[in-house]
Amino acid sequence: MKKNLFIGFCILVLSNILVQAQENSKIVFHPSHEVKKQSAPYSDAVEVGNFFFLAGQIGMDHTTRTMVAPGIKTETEQAIKNIKEVLKQHGLTLDHVVKCTVVLSSMEDFSAFNEVYSQYFTKKPARTTFAAKGLARNAKVEIDVIAAK
Repeated sequence: MKKNLFIGFCILVLSNILVQAQENSKIVFHPSHEVKKQSAPYSDAVEVGNFFFLAGQIGMDHTTRTMVAPGIKTETEQAIKNIKEVLKQHGLTLDHVVKCTVVLSSMEDFSAFNEVYSQYFTKKPARTTFAAKGLARNAKVEIDVIAAK
């Protein structure tokens, strides 16, 4: 009985600490590290506590502001490279990613996408994948992630 009361007390204290930590977390809207993207109407990364919510990335080469050669594999590689660059600005890597959302222009690209994706996300974060009728810049894939410190 005493053991159960002690465990219950510990759970209550821990829950209270976690709730207070979350309530005291400030929200930081980080400007883009890409000069040309600083006027965009969104943030590349938003920090809340130990979590970073990244904007979706497509297969655009940000140095030239053009899409890479069309194709699910090349676009997936570039989108992941873009994600890595944003994470790097905040001292994070792909190993910090806990959740991915993937939007494909066609579910027919699912297998080819997975071939590339699985080479980079070796920790296997949680993931949601779906297809949409159209993506920005006529992209074949867009990926957004949530990372934790």
